[in-house]
Amino acid sequence: MTSRRVLIAVTNVDRYDADPSHPTGLWLSELTHAFDVFAERGFEQTLVSPAGGRSPLEPRSLAFPNLDGSAKSWYRDPVRMALLEHTAAPEEVDSADYDAIYFTGGHAVMFDFPGSEGLQRITRDIFERGGVVGAVCHGYCGLLNTRLSDGGHLVAGRSITGFSWREEVLAGVSKLVPYNVEERMKARGARYSKALLPFVSNTVVDGRLVTGQNPGSAKETAAAVSALL
Repeated sequence: MTSRRVLIAVTNVDRYDADPSHPTGLWLSELTHAFDVFAERGFEQTLVSPAGGRSPLEPRSLAFPNLDGSAKSWYRDPVRMALLEHTAAPEEVDSADYDAIYFTGGHAVMFDFPGSEGLQRITRDIFERGGVVGAVCHGYCGLLNTRLSDGGHLVAGRSITGFSWREEVLAGVSKLVPYNVEERMKARGARYSKALLPFVSNTVVDGRLVTGQNPGSAKETAAAVSALL
């Protein structure tokens, strides 16, 4: 059997629109925890971003306690850090080569994931071909505007989770974020749910759609994606 191939989506954005002095970017552990899980299973992995090229890191993800062993080993590895300097652009990706797409988070993705028609196309192709679509934390912003071939939203009528409004408030960024993604998902017809407590691991599986609520859900979400593959 050939090795499964997973496409991992990361952001290109490094600032908040509302306050450009406030940096943002990829939440590193949401990438590394999934990467570790997929690598253990021998999956091939490729990083893609809406514009291709560099994916900046969210500074808060590099501070204690967020920079755990997994994130630290990536951060200290020049070969792996180079992967974040040279991500593929959607037009360089043949969706037929991949069995799954996995959207990482960080507040930055709120700005560039929803409008990426390239990522939407790849996601639709993979899903409609019987592949798996996964997202963790703010990564579900990448599913907001993804429509299937019949014109309906991919998330409509499906059970999902993702970073909650309550967690935005507790993270102190509710004034900076461009919209309330939890509310937007509900408006798309998604059946959104969240864990009783904020910031605890919570993953929801609905068929071949797997979503995790927050950074702490990355391992569990990646494991659920792996199980489907």
